[in-house]
Amino acid sequence: MILVDSSVWIDHLRNRITEQVMLLRTLVEGDEVLVGDLILCEVLQGAHSEREARRIETALQQFRIATLSGPDLAASAARNYRRLRRHGFTVRTTVDLIIGTFCIERGHALLHSDRDFEPMERFLGLRTA
Repeated sequence: MILVDSSVWIDHLRNRITEQVMLLRTLVEGDEVLVGDLILCEVLQGAHSEREARRIETALQQFRIATLSGPDLAASAARNYRRLRRHGFTVRTTVDLIIGTFCIERGHALLHSDRDFEPMERFLGLRTA
């Protein structure tokens, strides 16, 4: 499965043509796309109206929605944060840390266009699509 980060969904919804958006558009034809609950929240927060939010929510709910965190994953994410900090990197958002840790722990690839994931790739083994 490939978890798609909000950075890619937002570019897709804004019709920005990036390498990641082009890959997403090929993936939606299959059964590999995974949407995280926190990613759904981030994307819906950016909607300009309730009507737009409903449209986006309906579109994203066609994919499998995964709960990204829980007590064990939260503890792993905190360990990953400390590990990255020892290497001189501070992840800017807890949500990104949870997303990266979820993918690492569950063996999923991440499709993103967010620089916060780069240290996770380098030091934690995060796989990307």
